[in-house]
Amino acid sequence: MAAPCPSCGAQLDSPLCCTSCGALFAVTVELDPFEVLGLPREFRVDGKLLRRRLRDLTRHMHPDFFGTASDEQRALAERNTAVLNEAHEELSEDLRRADGLVRRLGGPDEGAERQMPQEFLMEVMEWNESLDEERSRDANGDSPGLAALEAELRHRHDSTLAQAGDLLTPLPARGAPALTEVRRLLNALRYLQKTLSEITALRLARANTR
Repeated sequence: MAAPCPSCGAQLDSPLCCTSCGALFAVTVELDPFEVLGLPREFRVDGKLLRRRLRDLTRHMHPDFFGTASDEQRALAERNTAVLNEAHEELSEDLRRADGLVRRLGGPDEGAERQMPQEFLMEVMEWNESLDEERSRDANGDSPGLAALEAELRHRHDSTLAQAGDLLTPLPARGAPALTEVRRLLNALRYLQKTLSEITALRLARANTR
C-alpha cells in the first residue's frame, strides 16, 4: 500500500504528488516507473490505463498550474513532470519496459550479456545476406524480395516479443536464470528493429531515385 500524504493523510497515487491536496514532493532517489505512475509492476500494461494515469497526474504537477507559485515550487513541478514523462515513455514502449524490468530484477544488461538465442544465429546470417542482395539490386521503391524480408522480420519480432513477455509473466524472482534468457531475446529484438529500420531507409532511398 502507498504511503499516506504527509500534508493531508490521503493515500498517495504517486510519490511525486498528492492528487487530493495538490502537494508536490521532492524525490532524491531513482524511482521505479511503475511506482511513479501508481501501477503494479508487471510486463503487460493496459495502455488506456497508462495514458489515463499520465493525464491525471499531469493535471496535479504540470508547471503550467504553478504559474503563481514560488520559484522553488515551479522548479519542483518541472522536475517531477520530467520524471513522470520519462516513466510513461519507458512503460509505453515494450522493449524499454522489458529492459527496465530485467535490470531492476538483477538480470544482466546488454553490456554483460551480448548473445542472442542460439536459434537466431543462422537466421541472422541469412537475413543479412538477403538485405545485402537488396541493397545491390537496381530497383525503385519496393520489391517482392524486400517486402518478403520485411514481413518475415516483423513476424519474428512479434513472436520474439511475445516470448519475452511470457518469460516475464509472472515476473521471475530476482536474479533468476530466466532474466538472462529474456536479455538474449531483447538483444534479438534490437537487431530486428535495427534491420527493419534499414529496410525502411532502403525503400525511401529507392523512392528518391525515381
